[in-house]
Amino acid sequence: MNTNTTTHATPHPSAPQRPVIAIDWGTSSLRGARLGPMGEVLESRAWPRGILTVPPGQFEAVFHELFGDWMQAQGALCLISGMAGSRQGWQEAPYCPCPAGFAELGQHLLWLQPGRIALVPGLSCMEADTLNTPDVMRGEEVQIFGALQRTGRDSATLVLPGTHSKWVQVQSGRVTQFQTFMTGEVFAVMSQHSILGKTLDLNGDFDEATFLQGVDQSQQSGSVLHHLFAVRTLGLFERLSAAQLPSYLSGLLIGEELRQQAVSADSGPVILIGSDALTLRYTLALQRLGIACQSHGAEATWAGLFALASAC
Repeated sequence: MNTNTTTHATPHPSAPQRPVIAIDWGTSSLRGARLGPMGEVLESRAWPRGILTVPPGQFEAVFHELFGDWMQAQGALCLISGMAGSRQGWQEAPYCPCPAGFAELGQHLLWLQPGRIALVPGLSCMEADTLNTPDVMRGEEVQIFGALQRTGRDSATLVLPGTHSKWVQVQSGRVTQFQTFMTGEVFAVMSQHSILGKTLDLNGDFDEATFLQGVDQSQQSGSVLHHLFAVRTLGLFERLSAAQLPSYLSGLLIGEELRQQAVSADSGPVILIGSDALTLRYTLALQRLGIACQSHGAEATWAGLFALASAC
């Protein structure tokens, strides 16, 4: 069990007068935090117990095994975000359609135990294309609202890097639109299951200069499908070493993701939410393109769930 404490938090104007248990239950991992009256983390726990490790019908048992002692607190309120609310999870919580803010998200909570334990539903939106293509997120929505809470902003462009990276537009406290990019998954597939992987050394250290070369190349004319093949030829002609190539590939793919974005300097810094390793890469790429940004980590999840609990 991993436990930590923190002493700083931004109080919510209507902080709940009951203990709040915040849970982030994803595909491969499970983490939770016991929050204090100002949203501060009193204790946290984490396990590799994502939804894929839980047998059907056993979610409630796993939850009580790992967090049952926290739930014994008088009046405890638990909100669970992430893939626990998916079709493969504890119970399917239908997506809340955008535009959506705290109020809409709170109205769509799926209560497993009324007034005590609820699943956060995630968000959906429709592309303005000929197919009216749907897009979805689960778990990122609480990070978004948490980051806004911590920064004191109600309008922003937010980026949540990961296996499926999200670009999100928020206006007046409501998510109006978002897009998903399979950047992380494409990197994994290309580096592990394609001909490119034969020339890459995935154990090498991150090379910032080579990463930025990939970002620069992604901004040139031509298809990313052509640029990808150059990952192989740059290795064949020993222009880049096997240890450098993963950084180049990462820069190429992240740069391609950024190339699709129109970020206005008037909207303030882009807000990045994610792990230090990933937000570093996106920070480098955004700065290379002259776009200001600021980063937030795991604390955004707890801030978002606490603020949502405050609205319950």
